[in-house]
Amino acid sequence: MGNKKLANANRFDLTQGGILSKLMAVSIPIIGTQIIQMVYNLTDMFWLGRMGDYSGVAIAASGSVGMYMWLSMAFSAFGARGAEIGVSQNVGRGDRRTAQRVGQSAYTLAALIGLAFMAFLILFTEPLIGILNLPGEVHGPARNYLLIVSLGIPFSFVSGAAIGVFNGSGNSRTPFIINCVSLGLNIGLDPLFIFNFGMGVEGAAAATLLAQAVSAILLTLALRYHGTRPFDSFKPFAKAFMEDIRLIIRWTLPIALESLLFTALSMLLSRMINAYGTDVTAAQRVASQVESLSWLIGGGFASALTAYVGQNFGAGKWRRIRRGFKMSSALMSVWGMIVTSVLLFAGGPLFRVFIPGNEAVVRAGVDYLRILAISQLFQCLEGIAAGAFRGMGRTIPPFITSATSNLLRLVAAVFLSRGPMGLHGIYWAVAIGAAVRGAWIYLWYLRHARTLPREDGVAAAVQ
Repeated sequence: MGNKKLANANRFDLTQGGILSKLMAVSIPIIGTQIIQMVYNLTDMFWLGRMGDYSGVAIAASGSVGMYMWLSMAFSAFGARGAEIGVSQNVGRGDRRTAQRVGQSAYTLAALIGLAFMAFLILFTEPLIGILNLPGEVHGPARNYLLIVSLGIPFSFVSGAAIGVFNGSGNSRTPFIINCVSLGLNIGLDPLFIFNFGMGVEGAAAATLLAQAVSAILLTLALRYHGTRPFDSFKPFAKAFMEDIRLIIRWTLPIALESLLFTALSMLLSRMINAYGTDVTAAQRVASQVESLSWLIGGGFASALTAYVGQNFGAGKWRRIRRGFKMSSALMSVWGMIVTSVLLFAGGPLFRVFIPGNEAVVRAGVDYLRILAISQLFQCLEGIAAGAFRGMGRTIPPFITSATSNLLRLVAAVFLSRGPMGLHGIYWAVAIGAAVRGAWIYLWYLRHARTLPREDGVAAAVQ
């Protein structure tokens, strides 16, 4: 038993061994998990897009509510990112006791914040839907969808914290397997609830809720009992230590504010887009999911790099950090160019997978994807730079670049949409804003990297 534990510890130790093999071993399951999260939404859209003449309304309703799911990510960061950073840095230092304690505190904090956010969404459902400025026929289905998926918020928050604990320890494989199970459940339940039970949009929401609940339960059980658990005695809902909470807030508050501002500004842009009608609203929702191929892959690699950099930062292995960043940049550059080509040349076929027979939506969506193509490489590089910064506990730079560029994006969208460009002016503002943000933070990290010690030394102090 002791030999097995030692083997697992070495397997998930990111401070030694081949850099590329370690990065891939961590990043591929994380990317898989990120894709699974996207496929949750794509599955809903796939089946809702087969509701005939009602498909545009159904997709617009579920996709619009997705804005509040993105908003929830701002608050889930306290648990997910707090666990990821805290566990990885302390594991790198060899202090597994503190790593476990920080992970437990992050899990408890995530559960409490999740319950509070669920209550907020339920209590203010009607005004929250009103903010979106949805077409009249979309309002009611969107409200019902939000009410149901709100019940899954606490489950998704504790799932995020549990995944953060696993990822921070170097074990991203276990969360991936569990998320595959929950995705399979969602895929099976969607057509059953939507068509067989005649629940429509509400059925898609119910399927997502049940899948999220199962995922949270399985992840929690894995933390407690699975053979690859990072700690022998992890206690979910254990007493949170104030020193850990303060450190978690210090790390994650900029991340939360970054996500909050991004979502709020995206909602304002959606209001502008929604004014162009249901077809345009549905097209933008589907296009955003298709386009997410780039930033989800980049985001998955970013989480892997956060764990990798966090462990090596704690161990003071600066040369290993530099080499890992260079390899990650090369891989994500290739991926960014691939996605750019897909968006430029394959937008039509991709759209028809989700909305067959609705050419008005397809045409609007293809226009959006072709404009977004210019930003894909930069979004991939943004994820790499942000992940490296966060692994060091430096969460301010990603916040500054994101907040500034997103504010400028909104101003540009208002200005350009009032001229002859109209709707396309909004699209160009989104694309240029994303490109500027990615280039800015990547160059910022390159400058910061030059200030790091050239030679490996003792473990760095907690930031």
